[in-house]
Amino acid sequence: MTILDPGCGRGAFIEGIIRWCARHRVGLPNVVGVELDPAHVKYCEARFAGRPSIRIVHADFLSSAPISADAVIGNPPYVPITSLDEREKSYYREAYLTARGRFDLYALFFERALCCLRSSGRLVFITPEKFLYTETSRALRGLLSGYSLEDLHLIDEGTFDGLITYPLITTLEKTDPVRATRVTTRSGGSQLVRLQHRQDSWLPLLRGHVEAEGGRTLEQICRRISCGVATGADAVFVQRTSNLPRELVPYAYPTVSGRELPMDGEATTRHSILVPYDRHGQLLSEDQLGGLFAHLTYPPHYEQLLRRTCVARKPWYAFHENPPLPVLRRPKILCKDIGPRPSFVVDQRGAIVPRHSVYYIVPENPSVLEPLLEYLNAPAAVSWLEAHCQRAANGYLRLQSSVLKRLPVPADLGPAMPAVQRQARSA
Repeated sequence: MTILDPGCGRGAFIEGIIRWCARHRVGLPNVVGVELDPAHVKYCEARFAGRPSIRIVHADFLSSAPISADAVIGNPPYVPITSLDEREKSYYREAYLTARGRFDLYALFFERALCCLRSSGRLVFITPEKFLYTETSRALRGLLSGYSLEDLHLIDEGTFDGLITYPLITTLEKTDPVRATRVTTRSGGSQLVRLQHRQDSWLPLLRGHVEAEGGRTLEQICRRISCGVATGADAVFVQRTSNLPRELVPYAYPTVSGRELPMDGEATTRHSILVPYDRHGQLLSEDQLGGLFAHLTYPPHYEQLLRRTCVARKPWYAFHENPPLPVLRRPKILCKDIGPRPSFVVDQRGAIVPRHSVYYIVPENPSVLEPLLEYLNAPAAVSWLEAHCQRAANGYLRLQSSVLKRLPVPADLGPAMPAVQRQARSA
């Protein structure tokens, strides 16, 4: 048989094959390692010299001719889209079904490996677990679940020294999907789930959560669900309220970060955010900035503002995105973006302008604010969110607006708005 190791690096997996064959007293199969880095190629050629069944190919696995194999094993490179140039991104998006949104190269390695794999062949990759649930990975989930996905094994987050990657070992056979997938958790438990032809997030099923059909969602009863304001320079725009100079008060709003947000009760603030926008969310001209202009043009502040990425497309003192102040300054519910568990607090007066590490939920009907807050902190909602949210470091949950919007809500929290009406009011 032929085993292919794409992106073989310095040959750790190939060495593992040699050890396995020696331990089990079987002959070494044909092994092909494909590697782009010439230094790694040279190292592997020397490391495996004298073994005629091992061949190292100097090539880009994603753009070279496919190599037919009975098995593909490997640890594909983790390269986010931000590390690619425009030419590479354009090529991959044209050549690969899985190159969608903010893709990572390891997704493309899955797709290419399946092209190389012979019928009934086996693929075993160790990659980050993120493709189980990110929206960007819908096409990859659809591709993998079209085959016999045998095993998903979540392994210790410290597997790679110095990196927190939340690794996952995926085992797949290139046959039609006829049986359930075994999922092994990091705690050692296991279960069988059916993932056939499923593009939606696999996370709820992997955590034993059964989706209810129909019903309304949080998005359908809310005017807006979003993360807070991203200034790109909080050190300039965020000031302690007690020390705020008088000339800056007209531009200041109470603000809170995720770290400062309490786990329950009502949100309180000790800081203010300086907002160079009018009450309608329109950017003020430099002539309208008054005392704020001197603060922003103070040389250390001005230099920091100019270093922000948004300056390439916006005025030097603008935020990354225009803050929707008319909606944002309504009574709302707040939650931190990352925490040990989902927890929600209320901003009764609608005075707070939350920062980017806080999500805010503005119900269409302000009268449901308190019952909605009670529901969001109740076991049913918390359990649903725990099943659907991504994991961050130390097992913390990472909330996202796309997940919050899908949260089922009881019928007594008000009628659902038509999608067109919600979009118009959010705009």
